Amino acid sequence: MAGGPAYCDPWWWDTYLTHTHTCRACNGYYGPCFGEPVCATCHAFLYASSLEHEMVISEERDESDDCDSGNDEPSDYLPLERRPSVSGTPGEEGGEEEPILTRRLEPPSVQLESLAERLHLLEQPRPAAHPAMAGVVDTLPPEVLLVIFCHLDDISLYAVGNTCTQWRRLLMSNSAQSQWQGFTRRRWPLFDPLAQVTCWFTKFSALIDSSFCRKCVYQMSEVMPAEVESSPLRDKRLGHDLKGLAQDAPEGIEAKPLDNCYYHWQASITGPVGSPYEGGIFYLYLKVPMLYPFRPPEVRFLTKIFHPNVNRHGDIGIDSIQQGNWVSGLTLTKVLISIQSLLTDPYCDVCMEPEVGQLCRADRDTFNSVAREWTWRFAMHDALLRSELDMGQRG
Repeated sequence: MAGGPAYCDPWWWDTYLTHTHTCRACNGYYGPCFGEPVCATCHAFLYASSLEHEMVISEERDESDDCDSGNDEPSDYLPLERRPSVSGTPGEEGGEEEPILTRRLEPPSVQLESLAERLHLLEQPRPAAHPAMAGVVDTLPPEVLLVIFCHLDDISLYAVGNTCTQWRRLLMSNSAQSQWQGFTRRRWPLFDPLAQVTCWFTKFSALIDSSFCRKCVYQMSEVMPAEVESSPLRDKRLGHDLKGLAQDAPEGIEAKPLDNCYYHWQASITGPVGSPYEGGIFYLYLKVPMLYPFRPPEVRFLTKIFHPNVNRHGDIGIDSIQQGNWVSGLTLTKVLISIQSLLTDPYCDVCMEPEVGQLCRADRDTFNSVAREWTWRFAMHDALLRSELDMGQRG
């Protein structure tokens, strides 16, 4: 691995792991992935939402069965009160003019495509439509474009603003900074800028670009059905977890629920001192099942990180969160501590990314250099501007 000069080039690793042209699961069999690690159909196969399954479990669960494992539960549980999501969008700043692009501050409700819907699209392809005239989009007047923009969610508007200069100018001249601040706060409630943000659209774009998978960013805002009910034991355990995070949170670790069922969570981990991830803030997505604590939470990185135990979708190769190895006594805090310790001591014998693990064993200096470079680019938005990094790449 270390013998070839290409493997020692940090920018080679950046191109190899971040610029994907085909789905890593089906290699393009189900169609293009549009820069994502996996295509939409494979994402429905591998990372599908389990809300429908949770609803079935909730309906069939015997209320008299408390799923007692025989272990004594801590006595200092907090009652888990139902409350609105903590990731609510703040109101618009006072004194700012009402933008012409009138829309809700919160993005539209997210309803993810199920696997059955994806397969139905593949089985019954639509007939080819008449091709549109060349340049028809360029001929649309600004008023028509603004009407179209009003029906888009925040991530689609981000794509609009990064498509061309004309669309970006039109979007920025008809939207308020408070709107983009609200979008950012809703998607990343744990994001706390160290310096004053002059352009929230740029900050929102940087956070999206630093994420492994936009499908997972969408999934965090998934609407919880009213039929889903949490068990008292799950509420008590989550109350205990919230108390630990609020009163005795480990250094560099935060976590917040994103809905009133405490199903979707976002967490942040600060890179350990002395590691190549030092100074970076890495965001994670957690999904706590309704059978928690007897089922492990799903945990994956949102922020791109160069690590042998984290694949290019953000999945984490740690035994304690696997179904067969999960212990009901583990808490969300302990899970996050284990992931933070993994940043200090990578386990290279069994890797999510074998080539990264081979580089870590064969040339630790180059591995640390690449990991530090990724930390600066994707996990330190307040320390270095993206344009400065691009200038360094060209240099």
